[in-house]
Amino acid sequence: MRASEVHLSSRIGWLRAAVMGANDGILSTSSLILGVAAAGAATRAVLIAGIAGLVAGALSMAAGEYVSVSSQSDTEQADLALEKRELATNEEYERAELAGIYVKRGLDPALARRVAEQLMAHDALGAHARDELGFSEIHRARPVQAALASAASFAVGAALPLSMILAAPTGRIATYVVLTTLVSLATLGSLAARAGGARPLVAALRVTFWGAFAMAVTYGIGTLFKIIV
Repeated sequence: MRASEVHLSSRIGWLRAAVMGANDGILSTSSLILGVAAAGAATRAVLIAGIAGLVAGALSMAAGEYVSVSSQSDTEQADLALEKRELATNEEYERAELAGIYVKRGLDPALARRVAEQLMAHDALGAHARDELGFSEIHRARPVQAALASAASFAVGAALPLSMILAAPTGRIATYVVLTTLVSLATLGSLAARAGGARPLVAALRVTFWGAFAMAVTYGIGTLFKIIV
């Protein structure tokens, strides 16, 4: 007996939300800290700004992810309700429609008809949801799961640069935050790529480059404000 296969696509839902949340938590909090520090703020003010950024960012990520995925869920439910009505009023047409889908996939018409009949006898709505609408358990919208994953991962990511404010010697906050952020982003990009079956090095370089760019821009803006004041 072969062991059951575990496909990487089963991780898409939570992996996307978690990676996006952690990446945003690390980068947005680091950029905020660097901008405030470059403007000449005291360490206490930088820490408060970072904590505020963590809380606001985590809540924003959760709310945004929940609203976005809820919209997807609403659309799925509306399509399923429509399909259910069509099955109730014109089952023969829906059976022929399902058989036509299988013919396009390579089955001969007679076999396609038998497959459609058997699948609809077992679970008509499920068969049409999967093969006509393209819905599946893997890609099904889960608003609460996505919101919690985004908020938690954002908070964890944001905690990394925040910890550097307390650990860094006086006057070295920016250096510690930048180094920690770049290492964290590279590690996150590599791990996410491995979990999704992609190339770790490419993912790590991509996220590190854009992270460095974002931090450079915000640090420059903070320095500009310091000069003006």
